[in-house]
Amino acid sequence: MNDITFAQSYISELEAETNATRKCLERIPVELFSWKPHPKSMELGYLALLVAEIPLWITHMIYNDYIDYATFEHLKPTTTQELVTHFDENVKGARKALMSVENGQLDAKFDLKGNGQVMFTSTKRQSLESTINHMVHHRGQLTVYMRLNDIAVPSIYGPSADDRNF
Repeated sequence: MNDITFAQSYISELEAETNATRKCLERIPVELFSWKPHPKSMELGYLALLVAEIPLWITHMIYNDYIDYATFEHLKPTTTQELVTHFDENVKGARKALMSVENGQLDAKFDLKGNGQVMFTSTKRQSLESTINHMVHHRGQLTVYMRLNDIAVPSIYGPSADDRNF
């Protein structure tokens, strides 16, 4: 599959996950951003922000040669709406970046760095291929946090226990 066809297909996959992800993010109250289920777990606000920013990774992977997770600038949302707007902007940016892909572009090297040190190297295509799965994984984690806080879990791939209309 050439890079243009891959990118177009990837846009469809991203779009398929966008609405359910937004529905989850819309339900995360800012008052619970610092909550976490275990001392080793991420805070709810950080996890929600991670889910909201993963589409931004797509943009960075296409336009840049690396992401340094230690210096990557994160939004510091103070409201749920800021979080959701950030997600929507990141999806829009990812879609635009994917639409700009040219053949051969995704064979370029991409590095994940930590404080400038290379932690992982792959092609841009290989890094992109796992990104939506990464978002879906953390969205699933987010739904567990939601359940533990008695936040209604929206329908994702079918009705949830909170969203049954049958």
